[in-house]
Amino acid sequence: MALFSIFNIAGSGMSAESVRLNTVASNLANADSVSSSPATAYKARYPVFQAIQASLMSPGAGANPATQAAEAAVQVRGIVQSTTAGAARYEPGNPLADANGYVYSSNVNVVEQMADMISASRSYQNDAQVLETSKSLMLDTLKLAQG
Repeated sequence: MALFSIFNIAGSGMSAESVRLNTVASNLANADSVSSSPATAYKARYPVFQAIQASLMSPGAGANPATQAAEAAVQVRGIVQSTTAGAARYEPGNPLADANGYVYSSNVNVVEQMADMISASRSYQNDAQVLETSKSLMLDTLKLAQG
């Protein structure tokens, strides 16, 4: 039923933002990691979202657009790695240093990740509020029918 599609939309948004928060957490956890080569250094990861909209035909509706319901959602299309190189630091005493004495750090920008975390958290909270408001409005509508 189209009336309940708001729950699917907000729920898929919450699921996508949860993936975004987990990705940010992974990036922040690896922000200070170092490696012995640029190829093995941790690269920041970012989720890619995709909006989905499908038109669902009601049974027996034929081709009448008035009886069609639109189903919308968001999905995580994938997770991509950043291509930016991390910094090389000269630390000859580090056990991970290469033959020239360099270690290679991750390319995670902590400030950018914190801003992304705040944005994802607020988007998640907004989706949760949409669910709560929709539920409240539906319950109030049912109360009107009783009275």
